[in-house]
Amino acid sequence: MRTETASMDRARPAAVRLSGARALRAFVGGLGLVAASWALAQVPPALGGAGSGAGVHDPRSAIKPLREREGVVSWSLLSSVTTRVEKARVVPVFPPAVRALHGQKVKVQGFMMPLEPGKPQAHFLLSAVPTTCNFCVPAGAEGLIEVFAGARPVAYSEEAITLEGRLSVLDNDKYGLLYRLDGAVSAP
Repeated sequence: MRTETASMDRARPAAVRLSGARALRAFVGGLGLVAASWALAQVPPALGGAGSGAGVHDPRSAIKPLREREGVVSWSLLSSVTTRVEKARVVPVFPPAVRALHGQKVKVQGFMMPLEPGKPQAHFLLSAVPTTCNFCVPAGAEGLIEVFAGARPVAYSEEAITLEGRLSVLDNDKYGLLYRLDGAVSAP
């Protein structure tokens, strides 16, 4: 009994100490699950498609859904990615309008999904819809952007935020992510 308790105590701190890249890997689990659900979402319903897409805003939510704004990249554009099978792998196929955003300075809006504790966030996920469960990813891969803040971390908010930064369109991210925003700063 004493040995069980000691081994449980040794295991506990490892789970508590997750931060940064380890937290991303733990949270998104390599986003393999999200990528798999995203790939299934691209299959027509008659063939077993799951339809995860950019996520669904729960109508019971107290948080208002996003509205498209001029000068802000829309989630409908980002979620227009499809897939194809190539050498036994499902790979993203980005429309030309999305591909043209690669390396560009853009504005995006969404809901913050922290990867580390604390109010200011330097590395987090931005989602097309607010999270409704601490253990659930609210959207498919096309409804998420990995964000790395600029020189100053971004203040945490449960409300929608708008960020400006350099967008990367990812063809082969090891976590299954499709988009990354680097040097992100809060924008009006």
